[in-house]
Amino acid sequence: MGGPLDQVSVIVVNWNGQKLLFECLESLRKQEYNHFSTLLVDNGSTDGSVDFVKNNFPEVGIIALSRNFGFSVANNIAIRSINTRYVALLNNDAVADSLWLENLVGELDRTPEAGFAASKILLYSDPDFIDRVGDSYTTAGTGLLRGRGVAAAAYDRKSWVFGACAAAGLYRLKMLEDIGLFDEDFFLLYEDVDLSFRAQLRNYRCLYVPEAKVYHKASSSIVHDSSTSVYYSHRNLEWVYVKNMPARLIRKTIILHLIYNVAACLYFLGSGRIREFYRAKRDALCGIRGVLQKRRGIQRHRIADENYIWRLLERERFLPRLNLRFRRNDRSQQ
Repeated sequence: MGGPLDQVSVIVVNWNGQKLLFECLESLRKQEYNHFSTLLVDNGSTDGSVDFVKNNFPEVGIIALSRNFGFSVANNIAIRSINTRYVALLNNDAVADSLWLENLVGELDRTPEAGFAASKILLYSDPDFIDRVGDSYTTAGTGLLRGRGVAAAAYDRKSWVFGACAAAGLYRLKMLEDIGLFDEDFFLLYEDVDLSFRAQLRNYRCLYVPEAKVYHKASSSIVHDSSTSVYYSHRNLEWVYVKNMPARLIRKTIILHLIYNVAACLYFLGSGRIREFYRAKRDALCGIRGVLQKRRGIQRHRIADENYIWRLLERERFLPRLNLRFRRNDRSQQ
């Protein structure tokens, strides 16, 4: 995959998202940077997505899978097929600014110590506000959407961050070959947090590039606090924590991690999603043997010291997190 002049392979994973694909793929056509190729991985769609892309975007390569294998597997299949310097991931419900790729590639070209880069992801429906500007990870051992709900102008400076949201990120292929691809047991959600954590443990830093803008149709693919969202996020966050957190830092974070889970349990008890939450934690525990086996390999090959990882973690603030969740629920009901 990728012609002789291509530096980037852009991967778009799709599942029954035909209604989203035109704006997404058209935004790639309008990129000022042109040394890239696009590859759509279709997870067994039944809405005519593949034919739509063939008829309207003939320049896009297609890998048509027989069924929905999930976000992790679909991306991994595509990544294994490419040989470009960089891999860019773009959600099918995201629309890229015309300078998106140019800014991401330019920054990684100029910053060899960065293994990957995060975009400035704005809300499609209200681009004056942030969907996220990279990912954070907290002292409670859970992911945090950096900048969510804040005015877009608040994050206009380039900075080092914990990780990149896979909705719109750029990765060095050599880094992925070193740390491993997405964990296919995750299926979807938190797979990018896990990959970012593994990258940091191997001393690959993540650069936030505010000029690389993407407009995200939030919750158009996975509805916020749906059964799917609650189950996979709360199962997978346990696996990220167990796999990646260095032992000494587990001792420093475990109490807050347990408090977070108790608070989440109470929240979902009140919101009617306690069954999905319970099933997530049960299945996380059932899969713990395999997770611990992965942990042994990750920690054995860790390069970054524990103090560096501790400095990466953002202090957990439960009340602002809860307030943001309630505000998001209010907007979704309007």
